[in-house]
Order: sequence, then C-alpha cells, then structure tokens
Amino acid sequence: MGTYFAQAISMLSIPNIGLMLGGVIVGLIFGAIPGLSTTMAIALFLPMTFRMVLADGMALLIGVYIGGFSGGLIAAILMNIPGTAASIATTFDGYPMARQGKALGLGIVFSFLGGGLSILALIFISPVLAGIAIKFGSYEYFALCFFALTMIVTMSSDNYAKGLISGLLGVLLSMIGGAPIDGLPRFTFGNHALDGGFDLVAVLVGIFAVAELFELAAVKRKNVIAQVHDTKIKGFGFSLKEFFAEKWNYLRSSVIGILIGILPGIGGSLASLMSYNAAKKMSKDPDAFGTGVNAGVVASETANNAAIGGALIPLLSLGIPGDAVTALLLGAFTMQGVQPGPLLFQNQPGIVYFIFVALLISNVFMLFTEFFAIRGFVNLLKIKREYLFPAIILLCILGAYGLNNRIFDVVTILIFGVVGYFMKRWGLKTQPFILGYLVGPMAELYFRRSFMYSEGRILPFFTSPIALLFYAVALLNIGLAVKEVIKKKSFSK
Repeated sequence: MGTYFAQAISMLSIPNIGLMLGGVIVGLIFGAIPGLSTTMAIALFLPMTFRMVLADGMALLIGVYIGGFSGGLIAAILMNIPGTAASIATTFDGYPMARQGKALGLGIVFSFLGGGLSILALIFISPVLAGIAIKFGSYEYFALCFFALTMIVTMSSDNYAKGLISGLLGVLLSMIGGAPIDGLPRFTFGNHALDGGFDLVAVLVGIFAVAELFELAAVKRKNVIAQVHDTKIKGFGFSLKEFFAEKWNYLRSSVIGILIGILPGIGGSLASLMSYNAAKKMSKDPDAFGTGVNAGVVASETANNAAIGGALIPLLSLGIPGDAVTALLLGAFTMQGVQPGPLLFQNQPGIVYFIFVALLISNVFMLFTEFFAIRGFVNLLKIKREYLFPAIILLCILGAYGLNNRIFDVVTILIFGVVGYFMKRWGLKTQPFILGYLVGPMAELYFRRSFMYSEGRILPFFTSPIALLFYAVALLNIGLAVKEVIKKKSFSK
C-alpha cells in the first residue's frame, strides 16, 4: 500500500492541485445555489477533461464532487433552502441556529470529518463493504425503504396523526407522473408536463424556500429573517466542549452515511434523514430537535458527506455507479481509459490511489475554503429583508428554470410553496412530507420488482436475512411509537 501511495503522490503536480482547489470552489458555488447541483457541475465540466491528462481531469472532477456535497449546507443554514437534496435535514436545526454563526462552523467541520472517515473506509475496507452491497436485491431494498418510511412515525413524536398525514401526502404527490417499471402516466389529467412528475429539486425549493417567503411576507414584524448583530465568530464558532459532546453522534452518523452511500440509488438525502432521526431518538431531549440544536446539524452534515466515500466504494470496486454523480464519474474514467471494477485494483493501482489522495486533498481544501468564507456567509444575514427577499426568489426562479429549461418547474416551486405554507399553518411538519416524497417512489419501484421476481408470491419477501433484519427494526420503530402514545394517554388521565 505504501508503494501505491508513493506512486500516487508522484502523480501530483502544481497544476492538478490547483485544479482540485478550483473544482472545490466551483462545487461549493453549485451546491450553495438552490436549483444547481453537483450533478450539473460535473456535467458542465466533464467536456473540459477530454483533452486533459488523466491526473488533471480526475483532480478537477473530484474537487467538484467534494465541494458540491458540502456546499449545500450554506443555503440550508442561511436561507432554509437545501442547496442539494442531501442537505434537507440540515435545514431542520441549521436555520434556527443561523443567527448564532455556530451552525455553519459545525456543518463545515463535521462535513470534513464525515467525508474524511468515509474516504478512509473507501481506502481500507472498500472490497468488504462492496461485497455487502452486492448482496442487496429488490427484496432487501424494499425492506430498507419500508424501514425508512416507518421513520415518519418517529419524526412526528409530538403529533403522530399530523405526521402520518404529512408523510402520506408526500407519498401521494410523489406518485404523480410515470409509474415505475411500465412508465404509464398517473394522475397527470392529460397534462404532459406532469408525465415525468415533479422535479425533486423544484419541490425542495418550493416547500422550503418559497413557503418560508410566503410565511414571512404574511406577517408584519421586523427581523423575520434570522439576523446577526455584530456576532464575532472565533474559529469555527463553537467550543471544544461542544465538539467532543458530538463524538458518538459523529461516529454513528458516519457509519449510517457510509452504509447508505454504498447502496446504489439511495444517496445522501436518505442517509442524512436516517442519521438525523437516529440522533433524535438517542437524544435525552428529542423535543428540542427542530428548534436549533447542535446534534441535528452534526448528524445531517456528517452523514451526507460520509455518503461520498460510500458511493465511490461500489463504483471503484465493482464498476457500479450509485447515483447520477458517480455515473458521470464512471463515464469520465472510461473516456480516460480507466475501467472501474475489481481488476482496476490489480491492473492500475496507482490510478486508484491517486483518486484516494485527490479525495483527501480536496476534502482539506473544502474545509479551509469554507473556513475563510464563513464570516462572509454570516454577514449575508445582515442584509435587510427588503433586499434579501427579491434576491432569494430570483435565485429560486433561475435555479428552477435551469433544472430542465422549462417554465413548468418555476410553476412547481410556486405550487409547493403554497403547499408548504398551508402545511405550516395547519401544523403539518415538512420532515415527514419530504421523507415520504423521497422514499415513496423507491419503495414502490422495489415492491413491484420484488413481486415480478416472486411471481406474485409474498413469502419470498421474508426469506432474506437482511430483509428480515430491516423488517424487525421497522416493527420495533412502530412498537415504540405505539408505546409512547399509550404512555401519553395514561399520563393525560
């Protein structure tokens, strides 16, 4: 291994290190602007790598990859808009903490640490973890999705009925468009713009950003947007005591992020939601989550960045891309004459270890770039809302239009802005809604695939040990929620 690392370091040069830094900065910008994404950034920069030497091309794309995942926390914390889908859970506690300046520091540091640990997992245990991932079939994926959907209950501990309504509303709206497997349009009412359903990013921008603007515009009071008043941030804005208080949260969230990351098609968004839910369940004060607690930001940002290394494990070890971003990276590697898979570690170990080194260096660049920019980010909160509101709505509109170059996505953010506004008015939380919207289509897809494989029989769903484990944990989740309801009723009497 030492020889391979030495070979990888020998491939480093001033130009490709500069490309890593530039890629990180570009990724941060694309991640921070609502509507843009890491996928879009890599797609735009992919043609630039055609004429580059292998090391330079990989350095640029890996920098963009690392920066894009972390950049989503900036908009999530400052404007309550998930810059990327993986930053959804960061808004829950990050935005309420924005005025302290602490949330950004926590998000940045634990993004770095989560990403760093996942890269180490990629280096040392990728073949083992990839072997686990390859055992997942449709039955196991459906069981995982079923377990994820039961988290709707645990996210709604203050009012289970409203939580279930919110989650089921998310599942229902996710069914609009083409059905899984056969692609037949559903609930489109003859509108062909709905054939592909609502774009996820447009839904997120609408439900978080536009709904928030509607709510703020509906009330007449000053300083509705979180404001800072000459807040002096030392270092990253939090103490060593606060840092070490999150050590178990960090380790648990990293493991969740890595394991979810290696499962193709699942992604950092589900990892961050599952990690956030786990942190809430393990907390001594779960009711404080959503009001601005350190643990919420740490759980989300650790897990979604830990998914980076996790997603690269099946890509490099098996040649299987886990999501759209790694699919683009697979295309880039192939065009450069590198074929990811088991033979890559034998035939071109120097290339593999150069990727490892580039990931580590880019992760460090991400930390320092965001550190030096943190005060500038916090100063954005001093802008008066008369100027800030139009700028936010303009970014939302431009980002929505840029998704697919169609006005329908702009209409979508307004529709879901209204949905989000009335959900808040009626006391329906957005967390269960987003979980239902994300996981519902995956659950349906794997359920239908499983039924096809089993030829309509239910029994094969319960023959896999991995699936049975997820079902058991899901039932435990539901059982604990029922116990809590009974306990509350007995106390009320």
